[in-house]
Amino acid sequence: MTTNPIAELRRRHLEAELGGGEDRIRKQHERGKLTARERIARLVDPGSFVELDKFVTHRSTNFGLDGEVYLGDGVVCGYATIQGRRVVVFSQDFTVFGGSLSETYAQKIVKIMDLAVETGCPVIGLNDSGGARIQEGVQSLAGYADIFLKNVLSSGVVPQISAILGPCAGGAVYSPAITDFVFMVDMMSHMFITGPEVIKAVTKESVTKEELGGAHTHNEISGVAHFLTETEEECLDSIRTLLSYLPQNNRELPPRIPTTDSPERRDENLNTLIPAEPNQPYDIKELLVRVMDEGSFFEVQERFAQNIVIGFARLNGASVGIVANQPQVLAGCLDIDASVKAARFVRFCDAFQIPIVTFVDVPGFLPGTKQEFGGIIRHGAKLLYAFAEATVPKLTVICRKAYGGAYDVMSSKHIRSDINLAYPSAEVAVMGPDGAVNIIFREKIAQSSDPAAEHKKLVSQYREQFANPWTVASLGYVDAVIEPADTRLHLVRALEFLRGKKQSNLPRKHGNIPL
Repeated sequence: MTTNPIAELRRRHLEAELGGGEDRIRKQHERGKLTARERIARLVDPGSFVELDKFVTHRSTNFGLDGEVYLGDGVVCGYATIQGRRVVVFSQDFTVFGGSLSETYAQKIVKIMDLAVETGCPVIGLNDSGGARIQEGVQSLAGYADIFLKNVLSSGVVPQISAILGPCAGGAVYSPAITDFVFMVDMMSHMFITGPEVIKAVTKESVTKEELGGAHTHNEISGVAHFLTETEEECLDSIRTLLSYLPQNNRELPPRIPTTDSPERRDENLNTLIPAEPNQPYDIKELLVRVMDEGSFFEVQERFAQNIVIGFARLNGASVGIVANQPQVLAGCLDIDASVKAARFVRFCDAFQIPIVTFVDVPGFLPGTKQEFGGIIRHGAKLLYAFAEATVPKLTVICRKAYGGAYDVMSSKHIRSDINLAYPSAEVAVMGPDGAVNIIFREKIAQSSDPAAEHKKLVSQYREQFANPWTVASLGYVDAVIEPADTRLHLVRALEFLRGKKQSNLPRKHGNIPL
């Protein structure tokens, strides 16, 4: 008797949607984890997901694999919409061979990545995999390399976002590492090149999986991840939020969201936010949330290199990228981690036509042998390179300190920032008054009958002459000195004026950033 074709199609759909079967789905749920399809359903607009290659199966006959075949082969791929905007998504299915990657599995991912580039829409990868499918040998490794190549060629063309929702080990970690943003879930996500057992065998170090590659490790210590959430649901919701700030691709402008927050809103509290005492800390985030559209600041890498703050926000509805020194941590000094963190963010914004607003309060680069031996010269140059190379609209506000080479690096007028503003509290100099006086007037102070009083007098004179915004304003290195209360108005107007900015760099294959 001939099988009804429609009935057979429906049966295959149901079989594919079961993944590795009901028992393995139950185990996934017992671990507190969603299935691959449940994750997609939570992420995208209801009813919008269209699955591709649902009936693909592996081709391997090694080690009895020909007797264990699952429709879809362990990864769910397709396209959908998020907030009405097109995306492509792949979601690894841990219920099928532990989510391990095969040759055909990789081909499915490569196919939708090609589709994303051709149609100009973001790629979202939901990772939950034990790594390469060992039974397939080098073919699975080739599959990883095929994906890595697509990640690289797509970089700066369409946004790429990775969520780590389970294990991600060995070569598998390099695909998320190449993508633009990595999300991790507390006590659920793990990333490492070699696991605890291998480390124990090779180096004799004892380390847990959580200590080695958990969400806190990569959000706070390594800087591999950009976001840490408590649950999968929060993670998927945060991806939706992130996408609301991003354009579809490098040819489109970022979305503009209607706002009821007046572009002319003044905030008198800003006039007293920055302490009169130059060594007194304050929270730069309070300034950011007061200046940007209400409720729009979305911080990136909040837990890593906290002496610099990066994130997205909106000014009169328009997406902007924020880079800001944080005086509450290391006095806002630039160090290796802060430089690399900000540099990569600046380059992302530049690649996707997102204007950059920089808030400066930096006493310099962090001194010490650890920083020098670690290559602060090279790493600090990455931030300088990123700002200098960027051609998107760039706005800079000097809030307080802007000393030494750090003044140049933090999107100064000299490296093509378009509109540079300063508060009356701005101090722009080669170094702070104390250090400068100790160098310039060392002999005079030593010969004084009252060295302490002489030092205090000279510091006051130096501060009056240099540690203020008037010298840089007179030289045209800042375009205006403004009341902090008017920051929002000035930035909104500047951003509107620069909306049609066209700037390009000299023709080249690519530059040679000091990696």
